[in-house]
Amino acid sequence: MNLSDLDATHNAALKDLITERIRASGPISFAEFYETVLYHPRHGYYFTSDPTRDFQSSPNVHPVFGAAIARKLATFWRDMGGPARFDVFEAGASSGRLAADVLRHLRSAEPALYKAIRYVVQDVTLTGDTASDRLVDAGLAPDKVEVAASLPDSPQIEGCILSNELLDALPFHRIRRRDGQLYELLVGLDNGAFADVEAPPSPGILAYFEALGVQPGEGCEAEVNLVAPAWIGRAAAALRRGYVLTLDYGYEATNLYAPWRKRGTLLTFYRHTSGDDPYARIGRQDITASVDFTSVMRAGEAAGLRTVEFSTQAEFLAALGIGEALAQPPATDQLEAYTALRRAVTELLDPAGLGRIRILIQAKT
Repeated sequence: MNLSDLDATHNAALKDLITERIRASGPISFAEFYETVLYHPRHGYYFTSDPTRDFQSSPNVHPVFGAAIARKLATFWRDMGGPARFDVFEAGASSGRLAADVLRHLRSAEPALYKAIRYVVQDVTLTGDTASDRLVDAGLAPDKVEVAASLPDSPQIEGCILSNELLDALPFHRIRRRDGQLYELLVGLDNGAFADVEAPPSPGILAYFEALGVQPGEGCEAEVNLVAPAWIGRAAAALRRGYVLTLDYGYEATNLYAPWRKRGTLLTFYRHTSGDDPYARIGRQDITASVDFTSVMRAGEAAGLRTVEFSTQAEFLAALGIGEALAQPPATDQLEAYTALRRAVTELLDPAGLGRIRILIQAKT
């Protein structure tokens, strides 16, 4: 790694845009700052950067991950009676890598499901004339995959709504508990630099904690993602019958807001190096925070979903037999591929890494 990469400059246009907004109207919520920094359609991180250069995600480790997801989709399909049409709506599909690996496995291992499947991908970056080219580059056949701008507004999906590391990439607020009081951390300016500004929390944040029944401890900073529970509610409304499969970093609320978690869970990623300063490298680094799965589960249940499973990725993939391919010693000419597969399985199951991603399965029958 070139150490100078760690000192990458801001996206100047993006920094100026946010600075002028604050000067004109005063401090903004961290959620607004986050949405602008990551999702601005011209200057935002997800539109101007290649996230694979900054952090590792399960679909990019090895096709064995997509094959495991495909096996779970096959289980869902059979549990639904093997319908002639089976919808998969992948939200936050990014480059389409996971979709390509899922369909490749189904085509060879589950031809009946492959024939039945209608795969739809959605991602904020899959817009405009280049969307089809990107999907073709990912190995997706245009006649097998559709692109959607958002979840449908009515119950149309019969199958599975799938997301992998989507919820932890949604805008969130930051808070601090000090002297027994809860404060929202807004984004203001201090000598031209972005800085935290304490303010009374918004009504949405107060309602969130009142419903949750848990608050951060004294002296703690934390994150509040109001969008993730709302997204699950929309997913439930779009699902006529089937499953919502959510994979993401997160905790149950009592762990997420534990009194020993003084600095919250906010992390930045740049060139596979993590940090905790969201005001560094504006528009050049990823910013994320862990998901409150208690609120997400409750939101799904309130919208008509039934929680079926809540586990870790390590447990989920092990139950799907991800290690079975390693059971037989490889032939001499397959040693390199076997070594790569073994390395990938180890990485995907690592309880200190990708293996700690949480798996939430909710169903509507």
